[in-house]
Amino acid sequence: MEIQRTKNLTVSIERLTDSSGHQFYGYYDNAAWSGDDRYHLYHKVKFWDRLQEENDMSELGMIDVATKRYIPIAETYAWNFQQGAMLQWHPLAPKDEIIFNTRSNDKFYGVVMNVHTKEQRLLEEPVVNVDPTGKYALSVNFSRMFDFRPGYGYAGIKDPYYNEPHPDEDGIIRIELSTGKSERILSLQQIWNFTKDAFQGTDQKIMINHINFNTDGTRFVCLVRNFPLGAGWKTAILTANPDGSEMFLLSDYSYASHYHWRDSEHLVIYSRGVEGSDAGNQLYELKDRTHEVTAIDKAFFLKDGHCSYSPDRKLLLYDSYPDEFSYRHLYLYDLIQKRGVTLGSLYSYPNIDGDFRSDLHPRWNRAGTAFSIDSTHEGQRHMYKVDIKDVFK
Repeated sequence: MEIQRTKNLTVSIERLTDSSGHQFYGYYDNAAWSGDDRYHLYHKVKFWDRLQEENDMSELGMIDVATKRYIPIAETYAWNFQQGAMLQWHPLAPKDEIIFNTRSNDKFYGVVMNVHTKEQRLLEEPVVNVDPTGKYALSVNFSRMFDFRPGYGYAGIKDPYYNEPHPDEDGIIRIELSTGKSERILSLQQIWNFTKDAFQGTDQKIMINHINFNTDGTRFVCLVRNFPLGAGWKTAILTANPDGSEMFLLSDYSYASHYHWRDSEHLVIYSRGVEGSDAGNQLYELKDRTHEVTAIDKAFFLKDGHCSYSPDRKLLLYDSYPDEFSYRHLYLYDLIQKRGVTLGSLYSYPNIDGDFRSDLHPRWNRAGTAFSIDSTHEGQRHMYKVDIKDVFK
């Protein structure tokens, strides 16, 4: 299928999945493509029009991109429609090992599995994000996440700290991938003490919604959010060292959404930029441990979207939420030439909404020549490959 959007721009969109179920990958910032770009990971489920429940299972596997052959690998009850089971390739073995989450005996765990032998080892805690060097992973409380946003948490286990606004026993956990051992590096109480001034003495229930290592594993960023009390939540942007030390508040509780690290010091994020800008909601580049803020093409990036740098950091991939006609848009921006294009627009079924919606979540391949998306424009959840190697030639 080809989508024509400008006089001189045509991009090819190739469906990777068949009609045997509803298939998707999930988020835009995990490693969906194998190290040689031969395989793409997938989730397969039997429904698409409601939230996941405790007894809903997802098949996990990989698709041969050239032949479209399915290779089932595992099953899990720890998944959601936005981020799946955090299924991704292991940075130290990107053609041989995957990482994902599972539920067993009323606990969530991370799993490292060899895709060829099916040999696996359990991690003490479920995985949210993996250090690019392959040494550590970060974990948070998925039951607390489920209470806050079911599309990002897991069903089936009640949060033991449900009635506590910022417990000492809950927080950010670091997992050593080689041994599976884990330790809590920051408690929610510590994070609350560091960020609470914005609420002027009002107590708030908080949680960690998103968390990611930078490009060399020397820092991580997390979005700290308060549970809404009749209104929308607010978000603080917090960074720290891998052991939880040297916390820095990039932005106090305000508006902040999707982000991606450019390098070890800079990240791009759609936010209010309150510490370093009075321009309002924009796509900004922030520098860690400072309040340096730079807006990126305010005339092109008009609304929130899932943003990610190409592997060579020359391009920025972006998407949108549905417009008034239920179309989601794909964008590509050349950071060198400072110009962007609309790659295409795909219909999004209006009834597939809320936390079980299907965002496009564009994900780069390793070569930076193509990306994959999830979409419902054919009346079913499918994954697609978009070739962009000739867009800016």
